[in-house]
Amino acid sequence: MTVLEKGNITIHTENIFPIIKKSLYTNHEIFLRELISNSVDAISKLKMASLAGEVKGELPEPEIILSVDKDAKTLSISDTGLGMTVEEVKKYINQVAFSSAEEFVQKYQKSSNDLIGHFGLGFYSAFMVAKQVEIDTLSYQEGAEAVHWSCDGSPAFELTESSRNTIGTTITLTLQDDETEYLEPARIRQLVSTYSDFMSVPIKFEGETINKQRALWKESPQNLAKEDYLEFYRYLYPFQEEPLLWVHLNTDYPFLLNGILYFPKLKPDVDVTKGQIKLFCNQVFVSDHCEEIIPDFLMPLRGVIDSPDIPLNVSRSALTSDRTVRRIADFISKKIADRLKSVYTENAQEYIRCWEDVGTFVKYGSIRDEKFKKQVEDILIYRTTYKPEDTPKVEVQAEGDAWQDVSSTSDPLTSVEKEGYTTLKAYLDRNKERHENRVFYCTDSATQATYVQLYKNQGLEVLFFDSFIDTNYFIPFLEREYTNVKFTRVDSELDPTLLEKDQASEIVDPATNKTRSEVIKELFEKALNNPRINVRVESIKSDDPKGTPPAMVLLPEAMRRLQEMTALMQQQMMSFPEDHVLMVNSSHPLIQNILTLSQGSIISGSGESPSAELAKNLCQHVYDLALIAQKGFNAETMTSFIERSNSVLTKLTEKI
Repeated sequence: MTVLEKGNITIHTENIFPIIKKSLYTNHEIFLRELISNSVDAISKLKMASLAGEVKGELPEPEIILSVDKDAKTLSISDTGLGMTVEEVKKYINQVAFSSAEEFVQKYQKSSNDLIGHFGLGFYSAFMVAKQVEIDTLSYQEGAEAVHWSCDGSPAFELTESSRNTIGTTITLTLQDDETEYLEPARIRQLVSTYSDFMSVPIKFEGETINKQRALWKESPQNLAKEDYLEFYRYLYPFQEEPLLWVHLNTDYPFLLNGILYFPKLKPDVDVTKGQIKLFCNQVFVSDHCEEIIPDFLMPLRGVIDSPDIPLNVSRSALTSDRTVRRIADFISKKIADRLKSVYTENAQEYIRCWEDVGTFVKYGSIRDEKFKKQVEDILIYRTTYKPEDTPKVEVQAEGDAWQDVSSTSDPLTSVEKEGYTTLKAYLDRNKERHENRVFYCTDSATQATYVQLYKNQGLEVLFFDSFIDTNYFIPFLEREYTNVKFTRVDSELDPTLLEKDQASEIVDPATNKTRSEVIKELFEKALNNPRINVRVESIKSDDPKGTPPAMVLLPEAMRRLQEMTALMQQQMMSFPEDHVLMVNSSHPLIQNILTLSQGSIISGSGESPSAELAKNLCQHVYDLALIAQKGFNAETMTSFIERSNSVLTKLTEKI
């Protein structure tokens, strides 16, 4: 192949400079963040040089001073850092993208994590708001002379002597006419609070320090109390309820990362897909968006993550995705799981207190992340109707006259079950003999209360899957995980153990050639006159038939799930299935009385006895009551129900 020409790509400064000023940084207000960060770096570098024995005399007090002059339209940022010599100004200021941080790190063989800037571009963000930028600087180096640098935003600059007589640098911005908002004290304070609040160096304005300075996430957890974490949360998220619990992240291998993540109380109006975790880089605020490093199931978490190893774009405004980001995400997930497991093990009551909100995180994480699922599968708990037997309290005499309780167990599961919760594994093991690999569950403790009570009365254990994630997501997930286990909602069908063979109902009446069950079924079918209602007649097992429901509406599992999924896909509320089962309890006295009433002998002109008509209305009323137990009526059906109820009550008060 013939090479036609070789050479170097040329960049015209008059073209690149407007790009840096207008396109590299999309948000004008971050200019102050960048200049303050440069000042912090300068102060850090001076400290590093001092430790290397290169600084003579005492170091100046580390501080950054902001000042405004409204008449002159200037904003100044002054620091007590290491300053610059003439040659350094030429090298680092006049050469775009030449980072002094990188060179400084190499010189002192220090970790670049100690410094904020690496690209050498932050300084030029000043030209987004300024029509002229001036630098007055004096280097810490012995014999250095103060330097004044000035530029109006073009490639041209001017370098002269400066009157500065103290080590450090002052950058003075003469603001553009449409950027004078940055002369307002309130605006300056707001920017410092947003971007530089946790810088380790005091930032002073109008005679006072305006940044908080204390980055709690950088401190050791051993040195922090509960109130420290709560106070920090209130500062970050004012007017919010206190968090449920928190996780302090602190690692320096294989990457450097610090942070504090809080589990908030979930509210119906909270968008769980919108992250509220603040991303920092060396205590400099970067973004409210951490989607790349926070798994989606942890997005509702709040708090702070700070890492110099998180790859940012050159404007320090967004993440760039790479392997480190994925590793950090895995690390955060593991730390969250470890924290939850420790609470489960150490304080079952506290774990249960948090479970209503935390459980949603854990369940969704189990669905989304295989590694996370493995870590938390033993701490997935469910509210249950199971009541463990009380064990007698045993005490032994310890030292002196003290008595010590030895009956308590360290098994967290035992503690959890005393609080009315259990694990799926414990449920399956406990019910292996009665209904092996069968799980009875409830999704709404109010509408399904009758069914739950029925199961309880017969000694059958019911689990509560009443989180919004359970019905359409988590239960199908469990069925995929436990392929041999059948999950049955309490109102889908009645377990055979709840039913008994009613011998009387099976006796054939010679006059009608029908059993009592068949007569009851026919009676209800005629009264309801709805072919989409499947009437079944069963006898519910009970020592007191009056304590059982006279009828129950059942929703077959497969059909109900299909409708739920259809409603979910169409983003609609699921309407009550028109096709359902009405199970009539033949052993209930009310059903027996209705049957007797229907067989009244007095015939009216219409060919139907008044008692038979009343029996028909009572059948409808029994169905209405069973329906109410499953769902609420709308305006139309409620009106009809009230009319029928009034009619039944009227007939009952008449002489038949």
